[in-house]
Amino acid sequence: MQKPMVLIKILLGSLVAVVSQAGVAQTTAYPSSPITVVVPFAPGGSVDVAARIVMPRLAERLKQPVVVENVVGGSGTIATQRVIRAKPDGYTLLFAVASPVTVAPLVSPNTFKYDGLKELLPIAPVASSAFVLIARPTLAVDSADALVKLARSQPGKLNYGTDGVGTSLHITAEMIKQMAAIDIMHVPYKSGPQVLTELAGGQIDLAVLPVGLAQNFIRDYKVKALGLTSQARWEGLPNVPSLSETAEFKSMNVDSWQGLMAPAHTDAAIVDRIARELAAVHADPELKRKLADAGFAPMDMAPAAFASYLAREKQMLSTVINTAGIRMD
Repeated sequence: MQKPMVLIKILLGSLVAVVSQAGVAQTTAYPSSPITVVVPFAPGGSVDVAARIVMPRLAERLKQPVVVENVVGGSGTIATQRVIRAKPDGYTLLFAVASPVTVAPLVSPNTFKYDGLKELLPIAPVASSAFVLIARPTLAVDSADALVKLARSQPGKLNYGTDGVGTSLHITAEMIKQMAAIDIMHVPYKSGPQVLTELAGGQIDLAVLPVGLAQNFIRDYKVKALGLTSQARWEGLPNVPSLSETAEFKSMNVDSWQGLMAPAHTDAAIVDRIARELAAVHADPELKRKLADAGFAPMDMAPAAFASYLAREKQMLSTVINTAGIRMD
């Protein structure tokens, strides 16, 4: 009477082993079809440029096509939420930036009811770029220190432009104001290029923009560069100081990152595979040159380190947002 029971146990054990081996084989075989990387902004913008420089190299490493798909709208939140809802199989990834992942839920918690750091899984950063504080060519300052003195002598008289309320650029500018205890009025625009054009034309006094967007205007003396938000100087603009070289901004260290994120619960083996291949891509000198030409630098971190970096950044952004009272709903 016990033999059938023994046989059933043997068969069940064999079935479990087969299923387990199939799961391992599936993970090992990744990727076996094209991967879609969703870029949350329009083609031709700085985020899209970085994606299109790096993703073809990642495709070569993974030996599968990596399709860059631009999903525009909601300042990047539409694309972000689409990836949050995607199947966690490693075939739909987000080319992420801080604005929709971290900032939007902080400034519009009633509208964007998601947690980008819980509902998305950090894989690895792809590239980074500093922001730069720039001035119209006719503004009577040539340094961050001179700007602080001018702004303190004329509270509320100067203004600065960014690409909108509650964006990473807006929050960085508010951080600058808070560090220096200065009063400068925010003028929101719809896009960074529009801000740059208005600044060069003298319609606004100051702006905080990505260095990749502003660097040609800086080199051509169409705008004045007062300081970078990163601790180190930028290789492409060696004569532009870091804001941290000015006493009021000694602790300033803000970089704009772009990175790959996956839906939560994506297999750890898949995440590690993509992260390893990205690290190999970053070692290519030609890739580094292309990124530098576009105003970026490779940014290397393992998944756990990237997750910690994003958590620290979120805490810092939350403090600035609450102090400035930035809310959009």
